[in-house]
Amino acid sequence: MWRYEKILQYPVRVSRTDLGLAKLLSAQYGGPDSELSAGLRYLTQRYVIPTDEAKAILTDIGTEELAHWEIIGTLIYKLTEGVPVQRLRRAGLGADYAQHGRAIYPSDATGVPWTASYIQAHEDPIATLHENMAAEQKARATYENLIDLSNDAGVIDTLIFLRKREVVHFQRFGEALNIVRDHLEAQD
Repeated sequence: MWRYEKILQYPVRVSRTDLGLAKLLSAQYGGPDSELSAGLRYLTQRYVIPTDEAKAILTDIGTEELAHWEIIGTLIYKLTEGVPVQRLRRAGLGADYAQHGRAIYPSDATGVPWTASYIQAHEDPIATLHENMAAEQKARATYENLIDLSNDAGVIDTLIFLRKREVVHFQRFGEALNIVRDHLEAQD
């Protein structure tokens, strides 16, 4: 099932370090609407989806979200790379450094560690797909906010790519919802 190529799905270009933006990008690395949360949510939910076609959509999007998680981690790493520890501390990243050094750790923009309570799974496939569509819209809105907060053209380019993928995922979940509804109506 997995074939890993040692390239990112989309290139990450950063012109200079930006500790504030790196901290804010954590929202999409380990927050409730993050790429990690989305990937795990969809890969967990797929088991109760009643058609193979709709299940494949959740699998495809779930694995793509993990590729996006890698992109966000790369952005954070490049935005903090080589920065002296005291600058990290002044930027509010001292606690993170104390616990993890320079490792990228899944937490939200305020430093709250990722938790499985961020994801939801329910037996009802209609409820699940509606939740997924809402999750994609929240992620899209977060990317729009992050784009507004950045002034690095390379970072903005990457964030625009990720925002566009959230729109596509929303549309794909709409397709899955129609597939599942048709399947359930045919069962009645």
